[in-house]
Amino acid sequence: MRSHFLGIPELTGTPAVAVVIDVLRAFTVAAQAFAGGAEKIVLAPSEDEALELKARQPGWLALKDGAPAPGFDAYNSPAMLADHDLDGRTVVQKTTSGTVGALAVADAGLLLCASFVVAGATARLLRERGAREVTFVVTGEEGRAEEDRACAEYVARRVESDEVDAEPYLRRARDSRWAASLERGAREGLPGVHPDDVRLCLEADRFPFAMAAAREDALMVLRPVPAPPG
Repeated sequence: MRSHFLGIPELTGTPAVAVVIDVLRAFTVAAQAFAGGAEKIVLAPSEDEALELKARQPGWLALKDGAPAPGFDAYNSPAMLADHDLDGRTVVQKTTSGTVGALAVADAGLLLCASFVVAGATARLLRERGAREVTFVVTGEEGRAEEDRACAEYVARRVESDEVDAEPYLRRARDSRWAASLERGAREGLPGVHPDDVRLCLEADRFPFAMAAAREDALMVLRPVPAPPG
């Protein structure tokens, strides 16, 4: 499989197959939401639109990263998401990098969103679909985020073989600038950051599903997809 690793600003054209990576924390949170029973996740292009969607659908739950804001129900934190009843619910997600990256390649023939917790399942789905060329969108730090690049490379290697040691890739993510920033924020009591967030984000292959995004009417919707057994 031929792999391209690009930051959001480097994207040109529409890839046939795209895997958008956000480890810390958007697509770990999304996977956690599906594991908690969420039916689907709507990827919102702005905070205003996220709140408009929630206003039209009062049962939906809206989350964002950064500081708390009126109207949002949850933080972009995998640990804090456990406090919410998600069974059968729709989540509206707006983040700084992950949702932006997914919307940038919204017209890809196959669009997957991934992090370490669904990396193996994502690789198995790519293998099943016969992907020959994949664009990995490294969302953090305009393509320079070490945790996202490490995860992208891990997924790419796992497409070729299930016998890949995750630990070297997890170590790179653990030593990344953004992991250190989140851990510092947790120690300082920064709103929306939990002491367990980094740990939860760096558990490789925790969930057995991949996550595929596609347009549904006027919305970009992310759903879990069962992956072939490993």
